[in-house]
Amino acid sequence: MMRLGMLTGGDETQTVTGFAIDHRKVAPGTIFGAFQGAAHNGEDFIPAAIAAGAVAIVARPGLEIAGAAYIATDEPRAHFARLAAKFFAPFPQTVVAVTGTNGKTSTVELTRQLWRMAGYHAASIGTLGVTTGGDQTKTGLTTPDVVTFLSNVAGLEREGVTHLAFEASSHGLSQYRTEGLPVQAAAFTNLSRDHLDYHGDMAAYFTAKLRLFSEVVDARGSAVIWADDEASARVVDLARERGLRVLGVGVHGDALRLVSRAPTQLGQSLVIEAGGETHNVNLPLIGAYQAANALIAAGLVLATGGELKTVLGHLARLQPVRGRLERAVITRTGAPVYVDYAHTPDAIEAAILALKPHAAGRMIVVIGAGGDRDTGKRPEMGAAAVKLADHVIVTDDNPRSEDPAAIRRDIMAGAAGAIEIGGRRDAIAAAIAEAGPGDIVLIAGKGHEQGQIVGDRVLPFDDVSVARECAA
Repeated sequence: MMRLGMLTGGDETQTVTGFAIDHRKVAPGTIFGAFQGAAHNGEDFIPAAIAAGAVAIVARPGLEIAGAAYIATDEPRAHFARLAAKFFAPFPQTVVAVTGTNGKTSTVELTRQLWRMAGYHAASIGTLGVTTGGDQTKTGLTTPDVVTFLSNVAGLEREGVTHLAFEASSHGLSQYRTEGLPVQAAAFTNLSRDHLDYHGDMAAYFTAKLRLFSEVVDARGSAVIWADDEASARVVDLARERGLRVLGVGVHGDALRLVSRAPTQLGQSLVIEAGGETHNVNLPLIGAYQAANALIAAGLVLATGGELKTVLGHLARLQPVRGRLERAVITRTGAPVYVDYAHTPDAIEAAILALKPHAAGRMIVVIGAGGDRDTGKRPEMGAAAVKLADHVIVTDDNPRSEDPAAIRRDIMAGAAGAIEIGGRRDAIAAAIAEAGPGDIVLIAGKGHEQGQIVGDRVLPFDDVSVARECAA
């Protein structure tokens, strides 16, 4: 049993039973977080929360609150998270977080795999949900609200999980959704355009991600940074100013320097300089960006006590991540069909470049863009696809509340020479029918997703399953 005074340092004797940021989830003994949001103002629901039994309200200063303890603070989201962390603790003893525009999901999952190979009970949390040692995705979470996040992490500790890697999205960082949790190491993958509908501009978007290094990671922790991105220098400077141990990874890295990379039939051969020695690694994942994700994951394991030769040896046993350059099927003509979550210009370019060395013939690409999201990236996505691919089909992704035809027009504005096929299944079928011997098909955008969001409905749709059906 926890008393309110134990959390606040005061003498309040009320019993705390839980935390909530949704007034409909308040029960007697709950601490309610009343935050100002883009769509709703939680302060409007304070009376309802108190009526439901809230014992304390965390909110900005200057409000008039009666019937519950008033915890006034300039950063109510951050303070609420810290209180909630005290309530939900303990957590797994080793926790790392990954931020960046692309690669977060793969990196946390590959980190989990490397820990598991080393004998730890490990888990990852991110776009794929909560994945544990049984390789089962337990729930669908991206960066959930802070109450859900902390309660899930505490639940993993109770299940015996000792090592956790989680995605730290720009939304989650700007809204303090992952605060209060001890984070021993943080990683930065890359920076490119995304989520400007929320952040407004690239400066604000980058600043949100930098919070992982300036505030979230432990002051005596480590920063694992992909050294080959244009934005990395600023991350390195910030990490060093804070006194973090910096591990650079990549061609320009100092901890794991990528000397060379050559494609093989089922992956790639890497030469890495580390610890004063040269190491040869056969990575069973294709593409430059998958090599980057794997090396960042290795850096995180090293930063949290892994042994160099053991970690590098385990890279050869990594398994592909669901929906990340996942080979769905080989067509009757022998053309492999890959599914990838790429939904930004940079990610589309990276996915095509990953597959191109393996194509004796043409690169055929199917792309779309999500509705109710950053519209400015759509023509850039089309331009990235036509610049590198031989045949591009523009189709629907998750149109949400937007007119699908309007979204396709936005993409086509930058995709000179592409063809437009509205129905996603029809577009996939057309790409597969087009593919001949030596060609490769890439279906980009939805990756692991099992549904297509049209209006307010989620229609069953899995790119991998559809590709297999069309190939059959």
